[in-house]
Amino acid sequence: MAEFRDSGVNFITGERGREIYEAVKDLPVIDYHCHLSPKEIYEDKPFGNIGEMWLAGDHYKWRLMRAYGIDEKYITGDADYKAKFNAFIEAVSTAYGNPVRDWVRLELSEYFGITLPLKKENADKIWELTEAEIRGEQLSPVKLIERSNVEYIATTDDPADSLEYHGLIAAEGKVKAKVVPSFRVDRMIMIDAPDYTEYLKKLSAAADIEIRSLADYEEAVSRRLDFFVSMGCRFSDMGIPVFPDGTACREEAEKAFVKALGGKKVGLDELKAFLGYIIVKLAAEYKKRGMVMQMHVAVRRNNNSAMYKKLGADSGFDSVGDPISVNVLAAMFDEMEKADGLPETIIYTLNPTMYYGLITLIGSFRGIHLGIAWWFNDHKRGMTESFNALGELSHVNTMVGMLTDSRSFLSYVRHGYYRQIVAEYLAGYADESNMDDIKKTATDLCYGNAKKLI
Repeated sequence: MAEFRDSGVNFITGERGREIYEAVKDLPVIDYHCHLSPKEIYEDKPFGNIGEMWLAGDHYKWRLMRAYGIDEKYITGDADYKAKFNAFIEAVSTAYGNPVRDWVRLELSEYFGITLPLKKENADKIWELTEAEIRGEQLSPVKLIERSNVEYIATTDDPADSLEYHGLIAAEGKVKAKVVPSFRVDRMIMIDAPDYTEYLKKLSAAADIEIRSLADYEEAVSRRLDFFVSMGCRFSDMGIPVFPDGTACREEAEKAFVKALGGKKVGLDELKAFLGYIIVKLAAEYKKRGMVMQMHVAVRRNNNSAMYKKLGADSGFDSVGDPISVNVLAAMFDEMEKADGLPETIIYTLNPTMYYGLITLIGSFRGIHLGIAWWFNDHKRGMTESFNALGELSHVNTMVGMLTDSRSFLSYVRHGYYRQIVAEYLAGYADESNMDDIKKTATDLCYGNAKKLI
């Protein structure tokens, strides 16, 4: 991980913080939730330039550029990468407080040894220096993974995916990190999607069963889960924009599913009834297989329908959503627990106003962890806020630790960023008598707790 002294990104104010950081900065990375492409990892094609590395698919950067007023031509349009890079440097150079500015400085320091001030006057020099390193070292996905000391990568994969590239990566054995799939259920459970019947055809083919009923659907899901687990899957994931109003019976779910199966429009109440049943059902399936359930809640997706139609999902038009009802979550977790179907769970909220209710709720159940401050909250203040709330209301060492949640192969510097924040937070509780315990807690938060789950 990047040295904070070299990058110019330094959150650590005292000697104890530095000592804690030294104890964790070189730990391996366990990236248990990311959006890296297994195809890109397998093909391992060298990158062309820093513009491609930074701007090919990173909606964090795209949002920042739009906020600054950069024309879409230089974001997702047809401008060349040099022009896009120049536009990004202009935008990010004065984005004070935004973590993207810190991350790119860490990336330049860690992967290219560049510590030039991040400003548009230095754009050409930064481009030249990075281009020399990229071409000279033939920097590729696997080389960046290895430079980042990554031990484990859990990608995000649809249940109908063939996992072809995971198989090829494992068979060839060229990647030192373990690369495994995660079972991401969004497409599978959002039965109101306009193309849902087409999706079911894919799921049917993948599971080798014709889906003509809810029972067939459940059998298909079970088969796909078994296949994913055979490929090393340990984590499931869910990041749907709609959350049920409570648990629901199988009969309600079946009515809604049959309607979707017939290609009829599914209403919001029907969707919620299906979700209220299937989420509990899936949890039991995960528990049976020893998997970890991840839940991402309180998000609004694709707010700008015109840009969604033009660019598709994950293009930078999402936002923080309304808080999810603690009453609903309590009912769902309780239903899972009563049926002995509550798996190890990580729940992330994009709306931090949920922290007090959520943290005290999950303290009523064993094996549910607060996820790290996520997406719009994964900056210093956001992470520190989550540590403060968790420490005050529960136990800070129940947090699993950092992840990248990224499509960028440079994003592993976020672990170094996080480790600084952990060190500074814990330094506030350190004295000469407890430094060993503090360092052990830091190690757990940066590596050990995630290691236990894989």
